[in-house]
Amino acid sequence: MYISTRIKVVIHLCAFLVVLYSLTMLPPMLLALVDKERSLFAFLSTFAIFFPAGLIGWGLTRQSKIQLETRDGFIIIVLFWLLFSLISAMPLWLDDSLNVSLADAMFEGVSGITTTGASIFSDVTHLPRSILYYRSQLNFIGGLGVIVLAVAVLPLLGIGGMKLYQSEMPGPFKEERLTPRLADTSKSLWFTYMLLGMTCTLAFYLAGMPFFDALCHGLSTVSLGGFSTQSESIGYYNSYAIELVAGGFSLLSAVNFTLYFVALSRRSLKPFRRNSELRFFLCVVMLVVAIITFEVWRAGMYALPASFVHSFFLVSSMITDNGLATADYASWPTHVVVLLLSASFFGGCVGSTCGGIKALRFLILFRQSRHEVHQLAHPRAIMSVRVGNTVINDRVMRSVWSFFFLYIFCTCSFIWALNLLGYDLLTSFASVAACINNMGLGFGETATGFGTLDDTAKYLLCGAMLLGRLEIYPVLILLSRTFWRS
Repeated sequence: MYISTRIKVVIHLCAFLVVLYSLTMLPPMLLALVDKERSLFAFLSTFAIFFPAGLIGWGLTRQSKIQLETRDGFIIIVLFWLLFSLISAMPLWLDDSLNVSLADAMFEGVSGITTTGASIFSDVTHLPRSILYYRSQLNFIGGLGVIVLAVAVLPLLGIGGMKLYQSEMPGPFKEERLTPRLADTSKSLWFTYMLLGMTCTLAFYLAGMPFFDALCHGLSTVSLGGFSTQSESIGYYNSYAIELVAGGFSLLSAVNFTLYFVALSRRSLKPFRRNSELRFFLCVVMLVVAIITFEVWRAGMYALPASFVHSFFLVSSMITDNGLATADYASWPTHVVVLLLSASFFGGCVGSTCGGIKALRFLILFRQSRHEVHQLAHPRAIMSVRVGNTVINDRVMRSVWSFFFLYIFCTCSFIWALNLLGYDLLTSFASVAACINNMGLGFGETATGFGTLDDTAKYLLCGAMLLGRLEIYPVLILLSRTFWRS
């Protein structure tokens, strides 16, 4: 009886999410109708399949009182991304004009909803406008899901980033969510996210983009998703202003979104100035920009001002795991590209739309390493690891080290698996870095797109994208035997 009730709770909430998500087919459906595109049938069919199915599942499992338990939460989080990935792939698979296989559609759908931005299309310029918009919309919706997951949902289950950065929150926000109720928290995050998205779209438009391109790039930039309306990505526009806008908003979108909410509510910039993670993140970005600028200029590719603009844009895009690019980034010196790919593991701040390991975890590891050096030099000294004014306790330290180990172990496993399938080491490393960090830009064989990979490799990288987006733990918890013991 207990198991039956728990299953009903999970099905009920998942069905409700399917109903909500199926409604996102309406905007691209309307655009396809206006432009008289064949894609209309694909969006209409997806809506006609999943909207009624979600309503039926929601209605059949409806109960007077539904209490979500921690174990249910882990299942729902994983099912949330699996179902959304499947639904996201359906319009692409059903659209005859695209002529893509199920593996290609799944890869593109998973890449979109996880805000990875890796694409199987080598030429997106000639795709229908409804498909171009749909890909950017996938990024935008996935980005909001990431924020709500990191800030509002995972802390309720005792995992995720909230416990790591609560101590960095100013004033009364240290031990509570943004607002007392989860629904209110989600609304606050939605407002902040929408405001930043509209501002980014306007900035792209003022920088010289056509409105449709500005809208699509605004949606994908704020979500750090990386899908573009042009095959050459941002490089197509050959505009310093557009590159600076893209780089600037990539950094803004990598900031902890709770800081925006606190700053807006208090009408003060103090939350940004006082946040240790943000200061550390910006210092690392400036250091990498300086190195890449010098190396690109030293290689004789551009004059110094152009080297700085291109480097600022590409570093901002890749370190935040956005994935927008200049047209010729693959022709940059190999050691520069490898550094950029490695920087994608750094990521942005906890509670943002970025992927990667996150700046706060690196900050804690850096402080811990420095602490060990000082402790070895002064064995009798009593020292503690601090972030800001907060002492990092052993529980948090173990969590950070454990996550770091699992992340690197999973990355190496995926690289080995791709290498086993016959891909060279550079292609394997770049492709896995692009997917597990949700960054999207490959190198080697995947520099121009991921469509050349075989189906096994595509499904493997779909797993890497989902594992990186879920930050590993929810998946591992579901795979553990102890979780399923009553």
